[in-house]
Amino acid sequence: MANNPALDPDLDQPENPGHQFAQLGAGCFWGVELAFQRVAGVVKTEVGYSQGHVPDPNYKLVCSGTTKHVEVVRVQFDPIACPYTNLLSLFWSRHDPTTLNRQGGDVGSQYRSGIYYYNEDQARLARESMEAKQLEFQDKKKIVTEILPAKRFYRAEEYHQQYLQKGKQSAEKGCNDPIRCYG
Repeated sequence: MANNPALDPDLDQPENPGHQFAQLGAGCFWGVELAFQRVAGVVKTEVGYSQGHVPDPNYKLVCSGTTKHVEVVRVQFDPIACPYTNLLSLFWSRHDPTTLNRQGGDVGSQYRSGIYYYNEDQARLARESMEAKQLEFQDKKKIVTEILPAKRFYRAEEYHQQYLQKGKQSAEKGCNDPIRCYG
């Protein structure tokens, strides 16, 4: 696997130098993306694939389970308007971090829980937030969320981008309408 671009760090840069990226996997990326779209300070969201070993994967290949990619949302955010900890709080609230390779009826390693960090500050905050979340479970359930450096991000097919917004669900900042996933 030497010289495999899929294993490289995500070196993309936000459009604005004052912004940052976050990369999060919490099950099917459609509902997760819509939740992050609604957050004040989030400038842009994209869904895609990361953490796998196959360059330029597509949805069908990722769903085969052979690439080890995760369905992720890459969030571009303004850390002044939206601290990284706000994103982590939403991340934990959007899924069950104690289920391995599944969220609800979605089963497969592409649905695993993960926080993929871009710098050591994000790594520290992710670990601290996971420790705090684990205390809520009082050791009855073990969190299986992986916290790893963000690998190269491969943007998903265009029909996946803002999928639920295209289906007429509101992405307005601050919207609290229920998020309905459908395929």
